[in-house]
Amino acid sequence: MLVALLTAAVALAAASPALAGTGLPEGAGDPSNTWAADLGALGTDDVNVGWADSALRIADPGAVPAGQRSPVVGGMLVAAPHVLATPANRVRAFTTAATTGVDVDVRGSADGLVWSEWTPAGTALPATYPVVQVRVVLTGAAAAVRAVVLVADVAAAPVALAAAGNTYRIYATREGLVGGTTANGHVIVSRDHFVALPSRRGLAPKGTGDYTVRVCTTSGARCEFAPVWDVGPWNTTDDYWNPAATRQSWTDLPQGRPEAQAAYQSGYNGGKDQFGRTVANPAGIDLADGVFWDGLLLTDNSWVDVTYLWTGTGYRGVVGSGPLNIRASASSSAASKGYAATYAKVPIECWVTGQSIAGPYGTTTRWDRVGAGQYVSHAYISRTTGGSAPAC
Repeated sequence: MLVALLTAAVALAAASPALAGTGLPEGAGDPSNTWAADLGALGTDDVNVGWADSALRIADPGAVPAGQRSPVVGGMLVAAPHVLATPANRVRAFTTAATTGVDVDVRGSADGLVWSEWTPAGTALPATYPVVQVRVVLTGAAAAVRAVVLVADVAAAPVALAAAGNTYRIYATREGLVGGTTANGHVIVSRDHFVALPSRRGLAPKGTGDYTVRVCTTSGARCEFAPVWDVGPWNTTDDYWNPAATRQSWTDLPQGRPEAQAAYQSGYNGGKDQFGRTVANPAGIDLADGVFWDGLLLTDNSWVDVTYLWTGTGYRGVVGSGPLNIRASASSSAASKGYAATYAKVPIECWVTGQSIAGPYGTTTRWDRVGAGQYVSHAYISRTTGGSAPAC
């Protein structure tokens, strides 16, 4: 994977315009770790942006992501992964001819497969990485930027992740909105399987499960692993699962407490969200219909237990074909405990030998334990990361 990324990076560098005149300060950093984002290379993971009149601009001023339920139009360009000359844990961004409403986010990877959470450019990443990726986010119909130059270096010491991801009890609402478009450009279909969180820091590019949550009923009887494909409900800058030191907004609230919950229950922020709307419920997560009705068997909005899997470490398996039944034991006849959505990255605690299953990725007797009393057939796992999981 690193060889492929390096080849692509060399090709991109050869095609990129000169950095002169792009606003890079004198002596801003190591020239070998300085590059320009290709703002004209649009792909399937880019949302509502286009290159026009020598700038990256909003393509459709009337297109608002479904889950945000706000009148603010936005767009996003996700640049190709970039292999650094030397590993770094910070990437600063310098823009030219940028209007207000232009933000640059960064994430890092050791292998091009497992990514850190999106972080504002200029903020230290949780580790030192050889591969980074940036995205340019435009907010507001007039937002535009002509050039973005990136400089990677080493800043503060890396912060180690805990072995288990952060888990909090959160009020969930049903997103619905079939036919609408999510913040990452996915068009919502009937009984879809994804979730929305009120911050783009955990927003996975379309067609990936780079950021996956495990959502369970409070009894633990049903769970679903689902990718984060939308931003909402209520707020768009509330990464409440992070500690105050890194939380983007409302850092005076306890970690794990969404702003909407505090506003609804305690009158925080005058009972309003970031857009000044009166908060009508304490929701901190939206569930697509397939997660809500089929994965968790919910009939109304409800409290759920949510684990933000990218905030932890460990072995992961990518579900290549889903929604995949989670079974109570290593057999297709065992009781269903929920689902793992396509693209979801599920934690593999260990594996057991069970019923032989023929799936899209071979025939195998291996079943991966993804939680206490929860198993999925390895025949539906397209790839694994983090090494080889042990036998149970």
